[in-house]
Amino acid sequence: MPTAGDSPTFRQRRGPFAGGLARSMLKASADGEEMGMAKDGQPYTSGNWIVKEGSEKEFIARWTDFTEWALANAPGAESFILIRDVADPRRFVSFGAWQDAESVKAWRERPEFQQGLAACRALCEDFRPSDSTLAAAVGV
Repeated sequence: MPTAGDSPTFRQRRGPFAGGLARSMLKASADGEEMGMAKDGQPYTSGNWIVKEGSEKEFIARWTDFTEWALANAPGAESFILIRDVADPRRFVSFGAWQDAESVKAWRERPEFQQGLAACRALCEDFRPSDSTLAAAVGV
């Protein structure tokens, strides 16, 4: 009686992951050089936000303005996302991807950073920032 391990279909489905193919996939950068799908250790900024009831739409607008400014004016800023909790729509989590830690530091030293952050925080009951680095990524 064949087992799951003997089944060619099972091996084919499992095979790419067992061999590390997902980790070895590469994409071309803008200058044509190959680079990994995600940069191990890449800096990320994040925030956990609890917005005052009734201020959610205004918070989203202010956060969007703040991060659009950062993308246009803060060297090293790569992308920003804001995720909203389904069960508690006043809870948000934000992430910002950066080229390097020096870019994050320079961004935070700008007066526009303080203004944008203050505008968002004014609509919140709580805000908890965090600095992180990428440990793993799938599908990016």
